[in-house]
This record gives sequence, structure tokens and C-alpha cells, in this order.
Amino acid sequence: MADNDKIMTLFTTRVRQLILQYNQLKKENEELYAMLDAQEEEMKRLKSTLEQAQKDYESLKMAKMMEISDGDIESAKRRLSGLIREVNKCITLLSEE
Repeated sequence: MADNDKIMTLFTTRVRQLILQYNQLKKENEELYAMLDAQEEEMKRLKSTLEQAQKDYESLKMAKMMEISDGDIESAKRRLSGLIREVNKCITLLSEE
């Protein structure tokens, strides 16, 4: 009978160890899933930030292109005004003759 008691005690001890190990692994698994969820949320947030930054960059690029165009328009207006003055001078000189 002593052998049976020893075997039962050993079996009970091993079962308890397995239960403890199972509970530890279960807790670790839950923590890992929580970390994974947090990482996925962080990734979504970073993707959103990246997309917004790309949109902002495109807007700034477009604004810069418009700014350059506005500068070109002003330059073109000045050149055109100068040409018109020269044509008016030529017309005046031709009219006097």
C-alpha cells in the first residue's frame, strides 16, 4: 500500500505542477496577445499618421507649385507691361513721322 500512496502522491504532485505550468502559460499567452493587440493599434496609428503626412506633403508640394506659378505670372505680367510700353513708344514714334 505504501507504494500506491507514493505513486498517488507523486501523481498528484505532477498534476498540480502541470496545472500551475498551464496557468503560467495561459497568463503568458494572454499577455502576449495583449502586447500583439497594442502593437497592432500602434501600427494602425502610425499608418494613419503616415497617410496624413503624405497628404500634407502633397498639399505643400501643390502649394509650392502654385507659388512658383504665381511668381511666374507676376514676372510674365511685368515683361508684358514692358513690351506694351515699348510697342506704345514705337507707335508714338511712327505717329510723329
